[in-house]
Amino acid sequence: MRFIETIKNIFKIEELRKRIGYTFLLILVYRFGCFVVLPGIDASMLAGLQTSSQEGLVGLLNMFSGGAFGNASIFALGVMPYISASIVIQLLGVFVPYFRKLQMEGESGRKKMNQMTRVLTIAIICIQGPAYMASLHGQIPGNAFTAVSQLGWSNFMFNLVSTIILMGGSMFVMWLGEKITDRGIGNGISLIIMIGIVARFPYAIIAEIASKFSATNGGFLLFIVELVIWFFVVVAAIALVQAVRRVPVQYAKRVIGNRQYGGVRQYLPMKMNAAGVMPIIFAQALMLFPMLFSRWDATRGLAATLGDYTGIWYNLIFFTLVVIFTFFYTAVTVNPTMIAEDLKRNGGFIPGVKPGKKTVEYLDDIMSRVTLPGSIALGFISILPALAMKAGINNSFASFYGGTSLLILVGVVLDTLQQVESYLLMRHYDGLMKTGRLSGRSGM
Repeated sequence: MRFIETIKNIFKIEELRKRIGYTFLLILVYRFGCFVVLPGIDASMLAGLQTSSQEGLVGLLNMFSGGAFGNASIFALGVMPYISASIVIQLLGVFVPYFRKLQMEGESGRKKMNQMTRVLTIAIICIQGPAYMASLHGQIPGNAFTAVSQLGWSNFMFNLVSTIILMGGSMFVMWLGEKITDRGIGNGISLIIMIGIVARFPYAIIAEIASKFSATNGGFLLFIVELVIWFFVVVAAIALVQAVRRVPVQYAKRVIGNRQYGGVRQYLPMKMNAAGVMPIIFAQALMLFPMLFSRWDATRGLAATLGDYTGIWYNLIFFTLVVIFTFFYTAVTVNPTMIAEDLKRNGGFIPGVKPGKKTVEYLDDIMSRVTLPGSIALGFISILPALAMKAGINNSFASFYGGTSLLILVGVVLDTLQQVESYLLMRHYDGLMKTGRLSGRSGM
C-alpha cells in the first residue's frame, strides 16, 4: 500500500511527472537507434560480430552501447568516446596547472572544460570509428557489405561514410544524455549506460531458466538459490556504494551587520568507494595485453593461462589490479590539499585538527583507511562473475553477479531515486523510505 501511495504522490507532482515522461521518451529514441544498422551492411550476416562481442573489453563496449556495438548500429560507439574524453580531461585537471585553474573558476571554468571534452570526444571518435570499421571487415563476411559488393563503393569510401555516421550517432547519444540531465530525471549519460545493461537482463534470466529447467536434478531449486545469492550480492553492492565516513567540520561564527553567520557543524563525506567503476574498467583494459603474447609459440601457453576469464591466475591478477587502480584513481580524484584549502577559505575546520598541513595529513590518513576495505570489496565484486560461472551459472546471468554491470545498475538507480525523493520531500510528501535517506553516487 505504501508503494502504491508513493507512486501516486510521484504523479501528483506535475514537474516530476513531465521529467519522467521526457526521460522515458528519449530513452525509447535511444533504444530504437541501437537496432538501426549502418547503411550498406546486411543485418542478417552479423552473427559473427555478435558472438565476438561478449567477452573482454569488446564485451564491455557492447554492454555500454546496449548491444549496438554487436549490431553494427549507428549508435555502435555509444557514449564510450565521451566517457574516455571525460576521464582524460579529469586527469588533466590533476596534473596540468591550466586545467586545475579551470576547475577552480566555477561555472565559467566548467563550461570551458565541457567544450574541451566535446572536442576531444570528436577526436577520439575519429580514431575509434575506423578501428571499429576494421573490426567489422574482420568479423563479418565480405558480401555483408552491400554498399561495396552491390553498389561498387570502394572500401575507403564506405569506411569514411560509416565513420561520419558513427560520429553523428555518438554525438546524438551524447546530446540525448545532456537533454535527459537538463530536462529529465537523473544523470543522462549514466541512465543511457544503465538502460543498455538492463536491456540484457531479461535475456540473461530466460537463458538461465532454460538451462536450469533442462536439468533433471533440482534445477528449479538451484535457480531459487541463485536468486537468493544474487539478492545478497546486490545488497552488498548497495552498501559499498553508499558507505561513507563522515568527518565533522565546524564553521567559525561571523557577524556581518546585525546577522550572525556560521557557527554550525556539518559533515564531510569520505566515500568508501570514491573511484566508482573506473578501477574495474582500467583493469579489464589492461588484462587484454596478455592476449598479444598468443602470436608467438613460446608465450602462447602464458597467454592462454592469463586469458582464461574463470582461471585462478587471471582473477588473482585482476583482483590485484582493481585494488591498485582504486587507490590510484581515488588519489587522483580526491585531493585533500584542495579540500583543506576550501575549508580554510570558508572558515571551516575539523575539531581537534589544526588548519593547513595537519588537516591535509588527517584527511589523507582517513582516505587511506577508508579506501583499503573499499578497494578489497570492489576487487571481490569484480571477480564474482567468474566465480558464478565456475558455479555453473550461465555467462550472461553471471555478469550481473558483480563487476561493472552490477555497480553501474546500483549506482545509477540510487542516484535517480535520490532525485525523485528530493522532489517528494520538497512537496511535503513522504520519501521513498520510512527511515533513513537515499544517497546517490558522486559519478561514474
